[in-house]
Amino acid sequence: MKISTRGRYSLRMMVDLAQHYSEGYIALKDISKRQDISKKYLEQIIPFLNRSGLLITNRGHMGGYKLAKAPSEITVKDIIESAEGNLAPVSCMENYPNECPRCADCLTLPVYTGLYKVINSYLSGITLQDIISGNPADDYCI
Repeated sequence: MKISTRGRYSLRMMVDLAQHYSEGYIALKDISKRQDISKKYLEQIIPFLNRSGLLITNRGHMGGYKLAKAPSEITVKDIIESAEGNLAPVSCMENYPNECPRCADCLTLPVYTGLYKVINSYLSGITLQDIISGNPADDYCI
């Protein structure tokens, strides 16, 4: 699994908003400057985060963006899935139930199923609050 630039920048933007959660709406230019990400690129990320219900937008004077929920309620999985889509390691696992005609006989499917469970479990176990508090799940063990 490789996380794209959109996924990485989405997480950085959301971490920035979590760091400034108590300040209300944050202007995109401020996030852009602090994170060294172009404002134009951030504008392309916002629709994904909005559609997933992770952001609240306010237009006009004193407008900007803020988290739709507390940092402790938003997981890294929520953010990465909003930017990347399904996190399944192989395409046949993107649908449930698995529609692959070889599913019943596939000897490798359990390997990918296990990987998918580990990815989901790990990313679900880290919130924005964990990141800004400096204690993401670095003690994860399989």
